[in-house]
Amino acid sequence: MTVVSSKEFATNQKKYYGLAVNENIIIKRGKNMFHLIYAPVEEYPEQPILEPDDDFYRAISAEEFRERLTVVLDKIDNSTLTH
Repeated sequence: MTVVSSKEFATNQKKYYGLAVNENIIIKRGKNMFHLIYAPVEEYPEQPILEPDDDFYRAISAEEFRERLTVVLDKIDNSTLTH
């Protein structure tokens, strides 16, 4: 396992990408550590584009959501005022 600073990694990215094929590379940035993982393209095929589904067609606009929310909040306000 190799631990490098973020500055060292930024300066020598090609080197560490090459090393990641055969060993664990840890990049230390402040108090955080990041693990560089080698993943061959064959293991991660391109994701298909999803077609719209029922949820998509049921979606509402932000404006419609705001209008519906206003109605609900008005009902809540009116019920608390009458009790």
